Amino acid sequence: MTDTGVAEPEIESKPKAKAKHRLPTVPCSVVWSRGHAYVLETGLSRARWVGCDDRGRPMELTNAEIERRGWTLTRAS
Repeated sequence: MTDTGVAEPEIESKPKAKAKHRLPTVPCSVVWSRGHAYVLETGLSRARWVGCDDRGRPMELTNAEIERRGWTLTRAS
């Protein structure tokens, strides 16, 4: 209440944004994206995430591509 006796409106707390996780950098790390597992392979030139598409064909993605697609450390149910 204020000094005038009028109740102040309650301020709703905004939900906290989820902390953005960073992609793992350890070779052979696994992340999940769109229902598929991707393994981090490192080599002399650059790191890449390797997995399969919906038809089982090999696929490789860069860190930026994985970030755009969305990823998790655990398989989504």
